[in-house]
Amino acid sequence: MTTLDNRPNTALLVIDVQNGVVEGAHERDAVVANIALVVDKARAGGVPVVWVQHSSEKHLPIGSEGWGIVPELVPGEAEPVVAKTYADSFEETTLEEVLAGLGAGRLVVTGAQTDECIRSTLHGAVVRGYDATLVSDAHTTEDQSEWGAPTPDMVIAHTNLYWSYHTAPGRTAGTVESAKVDFS
Repeated sequence: MTTLDNRPNTALLVIDVQNGVVEGAHERDAVVANIALVVDKARAGGVPVVWVQHSSEKHLPIGSEGWGIVPELVPGEAEPVVAKTYADSFEETTLEEVLAGLGAGRLVVTGAQTDECIRSTLHGAVVRGYDATLVSDAHTTEDQSEWGAPTPDMVIAHTNLYWSYHTAPGRTAGTVESAKVDFS
């Protein structure tokens, strides 16, 4: 269990599911649909949904179409949106403060990009004392194989594999399919 004191709650993180991030991503539509399913389950279970939105002057300027969250997913009025500029969603953001305010010590993680922001945030969460579960069919990435990376399906499979077995003292990690996510 989490090593954070007085943090019995769970929060769902939806990381960087933005037009310019998932445009052309591996199985984009299926992944966005799975994220929508998990968001609906969280809302139905009274679990807070926290949205993370990346920006950069060069690739995702604030207010641009690419910066916007995909139209299939709409943050609720009371759901926090955390702005970030680094891969780790905790780095120089308000995420820790938001999660502390929610009493959240356990995170369920979805979004993009698997090999950058998802991976960095998962590790950042565990290092900071959180339990972190990755929704195995609700994260994606673009094809970077042209530059020597594995194909997106292999990046996703590898991330799911190693996160299934990740451990740290007093903290849990793991994966779950979107259909099996249970917030009750």
